[in-house]
Amino acid sequence: MIQTSPKTQIFNHPDRFIEGWYWLLRCRDLRVGQVKAVSLLGRNLAVYRTIKGNVVAMDAYCPHMGAHLAEGRVEGESLRCFFHNWKFTADGHCADIPCLEKKLPIKLQTWPVKEAYGLIWLWTGTDPKLPLPFAPELEEEAVDAQVSKIFIKECHPNVVMVNAIDAHHFNTVHNFPVEIKFKSDIINPNVITFNNITKGGEDSWFVRLIKPLYKEEATYNMCYWYGSVGTVTLGPDFLHFYIMFALRMLENGKTEGATILMTKRRPGLLGWLFNQFVLFVTALVGNYFAKGDTQIFKTIKFNLKTPIWADQSILEFIHHVEHQQGLTWGSWHSIDIKQNS
Repeated sequence: MIQTSPKTQIFNHPDRFIEGWYWLLRCRDLRVGQVKAVSLLGRNLAVYRTIKGNVVAMDAYCPHMGAHLAEGRVEGESLRCFFHNWKFTADGHCADIPCLEKKLPIKLQTWPVKEAYGLIWLWTGTDPKLPLPFAPELEEEAVDAQVSKIFIKECHPNVVMVNAIDAHHFNTVHNFPVEIKFKSDIINPNVITFNNITKGGEDSWFVRLIKPLYKEEATYNMCYWYGSVGTVTLGPDFLHFYIMFALRMLENGKTEGATILMTKRRPGLLGWLFNQFVLFVTALVGNYFAKGDTQIFKTIKFNLKTPIWADQSILEFIHHVEHQQGLTWGSWHSIDIKQNS
C-alpha cells in the first residue's frame, strides 16, 4: 500500500533546512591571507584563510559598529576589522582593540569548517557529530575529486534531490527500457540510501548489450545526507563512477549546487592519468542525466498530491527529511517540530 503524501514542515520549505555540512566555496578561490564575504542559508559570514593555511568562518559583522569583517585583513591566524581595527582570533575572541589597554570579553560566533573534494564545507549546527558526506563504497578510500560545475536551479534542494530516485522518470524522460524500483536503507538519522532493483528489458538490444557487464542488477545507488547532499554510484561491475551533488538553498527556496566527480585514488603517474580519464567519463555520464532534467527544474512547483506506487522512494525520502533536525533560514535556530508519522 502506498503511503499518503505527508504534510511537510521541513521538506521543500523555503525558510527551513536540515542541520548538516554545506559547501561555502571552492578551496582554490580562497588564497592564503585572503578573506571573503559568503552568504550561506541566509546568514552572512566572513571566511578567511590564515597564514598557516587554515580556513576560518565567523559571523560577518563586527560587534562594535557592525562593519563587515570581510572588508578587513588577515593577520597571522586572526582577522582585523577594517573600520576600527578590532582583531578577532580564529575562535572568535576579540584579542585587540587599539584604543584600549584591556581586552573586552567579546566573542564572535565561529563555525566548524573542513576542506574536501575541492570545496570548503561548514557545519551549520552546534556540534559537528557526523562526518562529511561520502559515497559509501569510498568510505575507507583516499579519493581524487574535482568540482565539475556550479549550477542554479529554480526549485528547492530537496526537490532536486528526489529527481534521482524518481523511478518512473527514468522511463519517461531518459527512455530506459526497464522497470526501476528502489530499496531504501536508513544508515542513521541523517543518512539514507536507495539501491535500485531493475526488472524487464529483455526485448531491448541495449539491455542485452550491457547485461554481461553486471552480475545482477545494473549498479545505480543513491546515498543522501541532510536532504541536500547526494552521492550517486553507477556503472559496470568492473568500474564504478561516483558523483556528488552538494546543494544549498538560496533565497525564495531556490538551489545553488556543486557537481563533484570522484574516484578511488590510484598510485603513481599511471594511476593519476587513469583517474583523469575516469573523471572525464564520469562528467559525461553526469551530464547525460542532468541534461534531460534541466527544463523541468525551471518551472516545477512541486506538490505530490496523488502519489502512486512509483513514488514510494520519494515518499520515503520526504519522511526521512522530516525526521531530521530542522534549522531556520538566516538565524540557524533549531526548529521544534511535531514529527509526522
